[in-house]
Amino acid sequence: MVFFDPTACFFLRDVVLVYSSTLCPVVSARHALISRDDTSLSKLTLSGPASLPIDATPPLNPALASFSIETAFFEEYMGNQSYPNTLSQNLFENLKERTGVPAEVRIGGITADSTFWDPNQEAALYNFINSTGALINTTLGPQFWNTVKLLPEGTKIVMTLDLESLNYTGALDMAEAAWMGLGSSQISRFEVGNEPDQYYLDLDAQNYTAIWEPWTINISKALGIDYPEFQIGATVIDPLWPYNTPQADAQFNCVSALAAGANDGHTAMTCSEHTYQYSVCDPTRAAVATLTNLVNHTRLAEYLDLWQPRIHSVRAQLGPDAFVIGEFNSVSCSGRANVSNTFGQAMWLLDTTLYAASINVSRVYVHQGGPLALQSSTQLNHGGLSLYNLWYPVENQNGPIQVFPAYSAYLFVTEAIGYSRSLRLSNIFPGRQANGSSITTAGGDPSAGQISIYGFWDETSADSYDYPTKLALLNLELYNQTDSYPRPNITIDISAYLPKSSRTELTTWAGQTFASGVAEGDVVEETVSNGQVVVEASSAALVYW
Repeated sequence: MVFFDPTACFFLRDVVLVYSSTLCPVVSARHALISRDDTSLSKLTLSGPASLPIDATPPLNPALASFSIETAFFEEYMGNQSYPNTLSQNLFENLKERTGVPAEVRIGGITADSTFWDPNQEAALYNFINSTGALINTTLGPQFWNTVKLLPEGTKIVMTLDLESLNYTGALDMAEAAWMGLGSSQISRFEVGNEPDQYYLDLDAQNYTAIWEPWTINISKALGIDYPEFQIGATVIDPLWPYNTPQADAQFNCVSALAAGANDGHTAMTCSEHTYQYSVCDPTRAAVATLTNLVNHTRLAEYLDLWQPRIHSVRAQLGPDAFVIGEFNSVSCSGRANVSNTFGQAMWLLDTTLYAASINVSRVYVHQGGPLALQSSTQLNHGGLSLYNLWYPVENQNGPIQVFPAYSAYLFVTEAIGYSRSLRLSNIFPGRQANGSSITTAGGDPSAGQISIYGFWDETSADSYDYPTKLALLNLELYNQTDSYPRPNITIDISAYLPKSSRTELTTWAGQTFASGVAEGDVVEETVSNGQVVVEASSAALVYW
């Protein structure tokens, strides 16, 4: 067992790493033969071609699986120089160990627009909370940068500056403090404002650009920066569809801001947009924020595909690594009990991260924080830490210190990337439609959104364009630990990828837990024959040879 949360409904029994003892040519699969019994999908046989797909990504960024941490909650996550949070440190280090590169960390979220710098403050971070329990503002002092340095060595930081107050001097003060406190080698980008498309100021692309462009130019000059150092956008409202309409073109986002001249000063390095497919910010949206809706490849692919036109445009203007999902999670307004804190979210997070990468999102930053009283008067959650967090670094009103199942999704992603810097990705099942669209409608996917398979091609391997070196097999079918019926499974035939003589082994994480932040327990190995991999409901396998 990787993680088991006794309060959650869904769990992971096996995340599997499958590898072959020999490196041999294989026949691959972007098509599949389906077998069904009377109740569920039971057999999937992968077929070819095995060659590198035309839609394969550029080499994956080793920091694909990154984090966004709410500014006001950052010290709760990392502790301070006197009392570091070793759980968080260990969990971040686990990810770095698998790729050699730490996850990037964005310090931001809604509280960044009410965060101020005080060079005389002794505390690293101070949250002002009024008599009603509402978080009003946050102040950072010089010791805050020592808290940031508790992250693994080499961690790149995206620092969000306050835009909503329209206080340029305050934003400059924070930028200068971060630049001096962390250094140019650790600051990856500055971000000006969080979700400006939801400000009371009613910004659009034009008046946002009129503020953002001169601010970024002047901050760059003040810091002596002569290269692009800023992340534009951080908008959150879903794209309108169809995209090629006057209404969609007028929507405030990275593309419309760039069209309005936001990068005329050549300060934009990346574009960030936020994605929350479901929400409990109000009763209407809470009604559809269910585990069944969340854990389904068709639904999440259709949702992320809304961003494809913007991704294409941004990459053409700023470069192939330029589009990031700078904040995302399962259910906005801090998640939903028995949805976000279950292994169902782990499967969703894994599929979302890999699918986003497959449509050329460079990095995704899963958000960690807590319910904020000023976020929504109608939201379900108030107080404590968010139900969608990957772990609780401190005891809080929503539960004790613990690691949630979703953390295993990031273990999987980093294990898949490893130390390669030339790994390219494609979704091979259900894959693309005949017209090139990746929108996988229910009618086009005979698994009804339950099965998702990704191939990884390594440019440095022998015959790198002829066949992949790894496969990720995801079975998103939900299984409740309290169900009385046997756990469903699907047999995925990958024999077309493997020479008949090769020996395949499965290394499971089932024998290890990470409750203390470090691996505990023995790794279990099994032998698999005939290229048949059984993937149980709510589980995933990484196959490599």
